[in-house]
Amino acid sequence: MLAPFLVGLASLVLVPAVLTLGLSLTDDDLIQPAQWVGLANFRELVDDDIFAIALRNTVVFALIASPLRLLVALGLALLLHRRARGVGLARTTVMLPTAVPEIAYGLMWLWLFNPVYGPVNQLLTLGGTGGLTVLGRTPPAWLTDPNAARAAIIVMSLFTVGEAFFVLLTARLALPQEVYQLAAVEDATGWDEFRRITIPLLAPVLLLLLLRDTILSLQLNFVPALVITDGGPPPYATTYLSLFVYRNGFEYLRYGYAAAATVVMLALTVLVVLVQWRLLRRMRRTYAL
Repeated sequence: MLAPFLVGLASLVLVPAVLTLGLSLTDDDLIQPAQWVGLANFRELVDDDIFAIALRNTVVFALIASPLRLLVALGLALLLHRRARGVGLARTTVMLPTAVPEIAYGLMWLWLFNPVYGPVNQLLTLGGTGGLTVLGRTPPAWLTDPNAARAAIIVMSLFTVGEAFFVLLTARLALPQEVYQLAAVEDATGWDEFRRITIPLLAPVLLLLLLRDTILSLQLNFVPALVITDGGPPPYATTYLSLFVYRNGFEYLRYGYAAAATVVMLALTVLVVLVQWRLLRRMRRTYAL
């Protein structure tokens, strides 16, 4: 019964990973015969300032976007798990952005974040005068300011939490109601139920979703960074590892160098997942006590 899964794992994950590792040790450009260069590509990455920027941007995005996406999905699941009028429509609305093609989704946000006529800045300036917000400040220049551009990529990712929302909604509906009824008899507050019952029971699901989302966070920023900000504004404010690999591989035809960056991205993913795993295991032990 495990054979189909093992075949898929080997052909779609293990074999490509081994081939990528082998490619990272060459100077392959698909034009001339590849030459063995050993660790030269990795040594070049150490001295590459653009790679250092992409690596920092990727780490910051993963550390901020992944927990925020999980919190948004959890909040929506807890808000919409009860049966009430309009809940079905609300659940569909939450799922809808995840079903939109990435290119169309990126182009939509390109219009929303336009600093001149975009709805986001128009909403922020409501009640203000002279194009300023109600606090007397200039609205963010989403596409030209480095910090605002990074924040825009994170904001975009917070609306595509449909899969995590669906999983958490299903898990919340599956929790035994007797435990909550007993908590009500004991006069437990809503915060007590959330802290002592909901979170511990959902901890395994939250762990899996956080690990999964951390891995996906290395890919979620590719289309927005390419379509909306083109890796900028200068100097490479929204150039992430995924965009760095794409440009070196498909624009500069440096496939060996791009493969080396991919290996680093894989190692980074494994490191972040291991750290999160240890932290969440400690959290589960704390709740168990």
